[in-house]
Amino acid sequence: MQWQTGRFLLDLGTPKVMGIVNVTPDSFSDGGQHASRDAALAHCDRLVKDGADILDIGGESTRPGAQELPVAEELERVLPVVRHAVTLGVPVSVDTYKPQVMQAVLDLGADIINDVWALRWSGDPSGLTGVEVIRQHANCGVCMMHMHRDPQTMQVTPMVGDVMPQVLSFLQQLTQHLRGLGVNPVRICIDPGIGFGKTVQQNFALLAQQAALLPMGYAVMAGWSRKSSLAAVTQRSLSSVATLDNRERVVPSVTAALLAVQNGAHVVRVHDVKETVQALKVFGAMEQQC
Repeated sequence: MQWQTGRFLLDLGTPKVMGIVNVTPDSFSDGGQHASRDAALAHCDRLVKDGADILDIGGESTRPGAQELPVAEELERVLPVVRHAVTLGVPVSVDTYKPQVMQAVLDLGADIINDVWALRWSGDPSGLTGVEVIRQHANCGVCMMHMHRDPQTMQVTPMVGDVMPQVLSFLQQLTQHLRGLGVNPVRICIDPGIGFGKTVQQNFALLAQQAALLPMGYAVMAGWSRKSSLAAVTQRSLSSVATLDNRERVVPSVTAALLAVQNGAHVVRVHDVKETVQALKVFGAMEQQC
């Protein structure tokens, strides 16, 4: 399988590691650590050195309860980082749902739009839509994620019922719509949206049943890194989940990424790139003997 991502046609015969670059003061896991321009640029360099196949730059937190960021402020955060990242020899993804931001970063050379709203957001004052932007940039990759409700309400009223059929139906409808508009399927990646409006049990059901996404024929991304569901199943009490520090989330995060790859994920989106790359090398060595 291949994924067309702007300047790069990625061979997904081996899993790819997408390194997270949060240029935000309030992300749930690493908010503020790379908020300054110099820190963000250095973080990009470090992730590539650690083995990241893709960089994913985000200027607005989409954690539960996060508030919308003005376009101008998001652009101020991400554009300098994108300018640097596109010189590093790997595909550059931008985590955004705003069409004006999509347009700006793609014009600057970014390769992928990673959209938690799956191109459905319609709040742009100019009337521009994400679908229009994607169609105008004929080679960019696009990741379509399932999100229940919106960041402000998704964990207040999470999904109910059997989760995989609902996620599958949602992604099938959206990808068919994109293809109907002439978007080449090789450009499309799908993401079941771990933690976006799902219960802990539903998140793990998505992991267990992830192979159900593969017959759709698209690249599959899994984003388990440092998610609260991992803390929920590894901590002795719920009161300790929110305070679990990043170091204690590394092993559960790497484990979940490895399980996602074992269940068919082509791309894993992670904070802890070096550790994930090492784990996947061990997994790959075993796979070669099967």
